[in-house]
Amino acid sequence: MENISTYNFKGKRAIVRVDFNVPLNAEFQVTDNTRIRAAIPTLKKVLEGGGSLILMSHLGRPKKAEDKFSLRHILYEIESQLGTPVLFAPDCMGREAAQMTAALKPGQVLLLENLRFYAEEEGKPRGLAEDAAEEEKKAAKAAIKESQKKFTATLASYADCYINDAFGTAHRAHASTALIANYFPNDKMFGYLMEAEIRALDKVLGAPERPLTAILGGAKISGKIAIVEHLMDLADNMIICGAMGFTFIKAKGGSIGNSLCEDDQMPLALDILKKAAEKGVNIYLPRDVVAASAFDNNAQTAVCPIDRIPDGWFGMDTGPAALEHWKEIILNSKTILWNGPAGVFEMPAFANGTLQLVEFVAEATRNGSFSLVGGGDSVAAVTRMGYADKVSYVSTGGGAMLEYLEGKELPGIQAIGAIRPS
Repeated sequence: MENISTYNFKGKRAIVRVDFNVPLNAEFQVTDNTRIRAAIPTLKKVLEGGGSLILMSHLGRPKKAEDKFSLRHILYEIESQLGTPVLFAPDCMGREAAQMTAALKPGQVLLLENLRFYAEEEGKPRGLAEDAAEEEKKAAKAAIKESQKKFTATLASYADCYINDAFGTAHRAHASTALIANYFPNDKMFGYLMEAEIRALDKVLGAPERPLTAILGGAKISGKIAIVEHLMDLADNMIICGAMGFTFIKAKGGSIGNSLCEDDQMPLALDILKKAAEKGVNIYLPRDVVAASAFDNNAQTAVCPIDRIPDGWFGMDTGPAALEHWKEIILNSKTILWNGPAGVFEMPAFANGTLQLVEFVAEATRNGSFSLVGGGDSVAAVTRMGYADKVSYVSTGGGAMLEYLEGKELPGIQAIGAIRPS
């Protein structure tokens, strides 16, 4: 495995897996260019080193080639951020793509069309009826795997070296994220974004400075079970916030009104509390909550103890007493991992708890703590407040970050190998 900082790109065509799955509005304008901006250092490194770039990505979840999922819509944004013209291949396969890649000169950039216009990218058969016979399903899977090999080999034939800089898809064993690396045994590497993501996560999961506090929020505990269990052996403190806290409170006998709760997970919640006590891990549930008479931004609200929410009311946000308590814990932590909101963040009336967590994590970071923020709403909160540069690291990963936190091996990382020192 090579290293992007030391690799000689002079005269080389580098095929780079980027994650340009960005949101677009009705006019096909990019509404959040974070993922594009995050890839720029890697792309500039290749160009400044005398190489040329072949960019490949997916956009959305198309089942066939559709204009609304075409990567041509984001060409202008890539050109704007990279500061150079970007050529576009209207297909990622076929004669035209092969000719355009072969003709690339040092300093030139080519964007291939959406990889997921082909079922071979994900390696899953399309158009197969759910009630298809088992033999038919097996035959379809075998056929797509065989054609996936040709698809991957074609992508690999365009370039001299491969760079994976798409952490957001690193948990998928797709053609462009994992399989293609096999064609570049001595010329494959992580991009700067991938390196930074892995190092940030390893700083939390490896040998963190203590105390380590994990702040875990969101709607359901069932989606965070594996993370909670993996962190049980690493964290000193766990702050459970958002709706997932209500399952713990109800399991302990509290009254939570109409708040979201996974009744079938209550035994697990009690088991987690028991294991935490045995391992010496402090679990902090909210002390109070901002409750609302309806699940509505304009509903009547009241602050009440977390275990005494009135019948028919909904727990919507973390209360002031809980926030004051958590502030003390966070400011006394040396390493902080935050994933998930503290309330119904998408409603302005109930965003305060999540925004306050941003303030606390930023203050701890200013005081010398290492902070890693990941997950849609957590990242959105940090971004909304303009605090992305006031925490140590903001992950672009989403599902990949969650699986890494669960202790899973990610195919996109495995395919490249361990990070070598820069």
